[in-house]
Amino acid sequence: MKKIILVLLSLTLIFAFTGCSGTTSQDQANEDETFSFAMSGLYKPFNFKDKDGKLVGFDVEIGKEIAKRMGMKAEPVTNPWETILMGLTSGKYDAIIGSMAITEDRKKQADFSRPYYRSGAQIFVDGDNAEIKSVDDVKGKAIGVVKNSTFGAEAKKLTDIVQEYDSDLTALQDLASGRIDAVITDQMVGFRVMKEGTLNIKDIGEPLWLDEMAIPVNKGNTELLNKINKALDDMINDGTYEKISTKWFGRSILGE
Repeated sequence: MKKIILVLLSLTLIFAFTGCSGTTSQDQANEDETFSFAMSGLYKPFNFKDKDGKLVGFDVEIGKEIAKRMGMKAEPVTNPWETILMGLTSGKYDAIIGSMAITEDRKKQADFSRPYYRSGAQIFVDGDNAEIKSVDDVKGKAIGVVKNSTFGAEAKKLTDIVQEYDSDLTALQDLASGRIDAVITDQMVGFRVMKEGTLNIKDIGEPLWLDEMAIPVNKGNTELLNKINKALDDMINDGTYEKISTKWFGRSILGE
């Protein structure tokens, strides 16, 4: 009789521990769930690799904070910009947090979050250039743009001499060295370079247009999109967004 009681007691303890173990595994699975988000890794100061090869920048920090608020592990990855949307639709990553402007064509391929910053297309020239003072002065000149960016189409309206680059920094370096006459890129990219004083460049005229940058996810992934939007709203409301933005740009670039 005592043996039967001991067996029953042992079985009870086993089931009890098994149940606890199952709950712990489930919780651990949730904590280990990753949120992968892509960027070119060539768009300083938004996303780039530091001297140790680590991805850093405004986009990276925004993505990590979103992942944290969704209770997920952040996994920033790089992908060539020209195929970054293709990578999203093929399931290589969950989202793109890489300073992608909302366009009608892109909206056909993915669903976008609320804007997480706004900026404009700006013309930059060599800091010592006294001839180019306006958009009209750029017509017919050699203009540099990043491959498959929204700036390329605008450059082609102004000139037949359009040089495409893998990164804005390379384009701006060629500008400062006199290989091209102008670069069309995002305001914040050029302003950051000017602030750092690494290259002698300057902006001319008003922005050619203003873009809204947002986070695309696969079409129909409403659950993820809602979580991202909530995380962004909470970050903006509690001051976390402004803190991250000020770190990289000295001010909020939300544009609201």
